[in-house]
Parts: sequence; C-alpha cells; structure tokens
Amino acid sequence: MKIYSRDQHPISRRNISESALKVLYRLNSCGYEAYLVGGGVRDLLLGGKPKDFDIATNATPEQVREAFRNCRLIGRRFRLAHVRFGREVIEVATFRGHGDDGDRSVEDGGRLLRDNIYGDIEEDALRRDFTVNGLYYSIDGFTVRDEVGGMADLESRTLRMIGDPDERFPEDPVRCLRAARFAAKLDFEIESKTADGIRQYGQLLDDIPSARLFDEVLKLFLSGHAERSYLKLREFGLFKYLFPSTDKLLESDEGFEKMLRACFKNTDQRIEQDLPVTPAFLYAVLLWAPMKRHADRQLERGMSPHDAIHHGADWVLNPANMRTALPRRFSTPMREIWLLQPRLEGKTRASAKRIMSHPRFRAGYDFLLIRVLQEPLLEPVAERWTEAQEQGPEVISRMQHKPRKRRRRRRGRGGPDKAAEAG
Repeated sequence: MKIYSRDQHPISRRNISESALKVLYRLNSCGYEAYLVGGGVRDLLLGGKPKDFDIATNATPEQVREAFRNCRLIGRRFRLAHVRFGREVIEVATFRGHGDDGDRSVEDGGRLLRDNIYGDIEEDALRRDFTVNGLYYSIDGFTVRDEVGGMADLESRTLRMIGDPDERFPEDPVRCLRAARFAAKLDFEIESKTADGIRQYGQLLDDIPSARLFDEVLKLFLSGHAERSYLKLREFGLFKYLFPSTDKLLESDEGFEKMLRACFKNTDQRIEQDLPVTPAFLYAVLLWAPMKRHADRQLERGMSPHDAIHHGADWVLNPANMRTALPRRFSTPMREIWLLQPRLEGKTRASAKRIMSHPRFRAGYDFLLIRVLQEPLLEPVAERWTEAQEQGPEVISRMQHKPRKRRRRRRGRGGPDKAAEAG
C-alpha cells in the first residue's frame, strides 16, 4: 500500500463535483471513512473531466441513508446508496469484503449473483476490477491511496486485472466488455494475462441478461469512443456476443463494415460537438444488414417493402438473434428509420413533401447517406434529397413524376391513330 501526498498528484477539489464533496464531508463528519474511488479518481489523475463521481465508505447503506434525507437504496446484486442532488446522483458503496458473514451467492461457474459482504478498504481494493480503478482519494489530507499498484499502471498506460483473471472474469464476464471499453477510451494497452482472460472467457457473456448488455452497449458506443471500442471488440472476439447476426455478415460484406465505422465515427464527432445521439439510430445501423437480408427474401416472395421491413425487424429483434435488449422507445423509431428507406428510394408512391414532413425524415436521410457506403448506386438518390432540402421538395417531384406521352385514340372504332402509330 502506498499513500501519495498532496504534492505527489494533480487532483484538485476544484475539479470534483460539489455534490460529491458534500457527501464526502458529511460522511467524515459523521465519523465514517469516505473516499472518492474508481473512474473519477483515474480520470482526474489523467487530467480528464469525470462524468461520474463514486464514493466508497465503511458506512453501511442503511447508515448512509440515515445521514442523507435525499438518499435511496437500490440493487440486490450489489446494495448501493444513491444520494440525489437535483439531476446529479452520487453513488455510495460500502467497502466490499471477502468473508462469509453476509449475503453472497455464487453460481457453480463462479459468477457472482449477489455480493453484499462488507469489509475494510484493503479488501475493497482487491474486489475492484482493474488496478487503475482501484485508487482512493481522501479529502482528509488530500491524499491518494493505492493498494493495488494502480499509479504505476497509470504511468505505463496499462490495463491490468486485479487478482487472477481466471477467477475474476468468470465472477463477472461483463468485465471483458469493460476492459475493451477502458482500453479504447484511455488508449491503454491490455496486460497479457488480462488479454488472454478476455479471449478465454468472452463466451460467458452468453449468460448475461440482455438488459445489462444493452447498458454496456450504450457505454461502449455512446461515450465518445465508439470506433475504437468497436475495433477492440473485434480484436478480442467480443462483438459476436453482442450482435451475432451482424457479426456473421461483416466478413462477407466489406461495404457494411464501412457503413458501421462511418456511423461510429459520426457518433463520436457529434458527442465531441455536444450534439444529441440516440440508440435508435445506432441500432438501426448495427442491425441493418441482417434485417435487410431477411426482408429481401420476403420481397422475393411478393411481400410489399413496408411489410417486408416489418417482417425483417421482427426477425432481427427476436431474442434468438438478438443478445442485447432494445426497449420499445428505441425500437419503434428504429423501425421508422428503416421504413423511410424505400420511400426515399422511390419504391413506394409518396409525395416528397409528405416524406419531408415525417418526424423521422432527418434521421432517415442521414441513414440513407451512410447506406451509400454499402450501396454506391444510392448516391444519386441521396444527392437528390440533399438538393430537395436546399431547394424544396419540388426537385424530387419533378424527377419522380416525368410527364408521360398521352396516347390519343380515335373516337370511332379501330386501332390507334396515326400520331400514336408514328410515336
């Protein structure tokens, strides 16, 4: 264990959330130990700006609730206290321990179902996942406490599992995804034994609830480092456990991978510019190729484009083909983006003005632009819709509805008149 004094680290209280400081000071004043811990400390030491500030303490969840009226307890797998200040929530966890005196449940394969055994700070540090997340900052002396060698790994930019990877990954296979995400976000190298563990135990992600995997997907792809996260997932063979139907098509469809990477790059740029992003668009791109392949089969059987897309969407969102849950508030707009595609391509009869008034038109148009990378023949179509937004929907209408030659018929009996014959 090492203690780094105030002049040996760059952390300043000016860069810590006022709400987190209030919780730290209140717990200290009540006689409890309390530390800022995890990613918040890591990012502050690296000169970044943490989005979340988590706190570890020797106070039990019930004692934390007694100290804060604006607190509620959550979780069964891990009992936590959430202290709310307006929209900001400070998560407070009690030090985890290793003993048998408490509520712990472990599957035969080693996966932790519940872990509510409490201990001291030394035990808590060993229960954390990676060394760079096992650093504790105290406002009592403004020191950083390192129980697991995290400061050295920060300096060498190394991501290393705390403890034996053969035990820690089976405890919680989601750590495989977290390793890929942290390596992408921080641009760290993954230590060799940790990397071997990811490759060996990634298959255990099949046993993780789909709702939890959805939360991890959002962290991977909507936190500003989506493209690098994707590359890490592919490097360690993890992407197939999140999107199996998509993964099967990546090797055979180079254009689809270009489409995916363009989406990730665009998402990262929007987050950097503080523009909104939505899981609906992300999933629309991620699931497009397998959905379209299935929909095309229905088109060959005579189904309409609208019904074929609905059929393809039902197929790709089936739990047998989909490992991550997608709430309806996102799956519905995703379907709408897909359903706009045949209308934008002119495969269904609809006026340009009506299409452009659709609430998902802009998302559908952006999706069409990305599709061009997979289907270059769509480029003229995309250019026309770009012009329509600049010059008005009449641009599309003129192109869609070219005047037809009218065939005049004789008033009497007989075949076509001479003009028609000449034409």
